[in-house]
Amino acid sequence: MQLVKLGKKGQVSLPKAILQQVGISGETPLLVDTTDDGAIVLRQAGVYPIEIYSDERIASFLEEDKMTPEQASLLNRALKK
Repeated sequence: MQLVKLGKKGQVSLPKAILQQVGISGETPLLVDTTDDGAIVLRQAGVYPIEIYSDERIASFLEEDKMTPEQASLLNRALKK
């Protein structure tokens, strides 16, 4: 266990050895939580990119998803079985 000091602005610097031990590098987003017994818990946050589709991009997806007449015929035959 290592001792760290709370700065004047409420900031804490985590020792590099601790960060390396858990596989966290610089500027990694962390989630902060507390427990009922007063502990402060830090967890690495999962950040995933989000793509917001334009109407044109959605239209292209819908066009790509259209069935050919042959595919529709096969599906209809399979559903009738």
